Amino acid sequence: MPFIEVEGKKIELDSEGFLVKFEDWNEKVACALADRENVSNVCPLTKERIEIFQFMREFYKKFNAFPLARAICTNVHTKECNLEKFPDGSVAWKIAGLPQPPEYLLSVFQACGS
Repeated sequence: MPFIEVEGKKIELDSEGFLVKFEDWNEKVACALADRENVSNVCPLTKERIEIFQFMREFYKKFNAFPLARAICTNVHTKECNLEKFPDGSVAWKIAGLPQPPEYLLSVFQACGS
């Protein structure tokens, strides 16, 4: 099974690069995931970016559902609610430490526009 190493700790990923354990996520893990996805220009994470990822995680934990871009930007009132740096919705979910979404949901995300 693939993994990333953060501060000497091995963090397990699934075959697509999503975290295996939801609770392994933190800001440093998010940056390592961003590096792995070649979006390292998001690190170090800004306060606004952290709020976005935290909202995504809280939404998933509360509703057992994946938040769409519009819901994120509507609920996180920051100057930086711009998900265009993530051309694929799964990249944002991946960096937020969410599990791999079903394929149909990726289509919905892309149809709504990021």
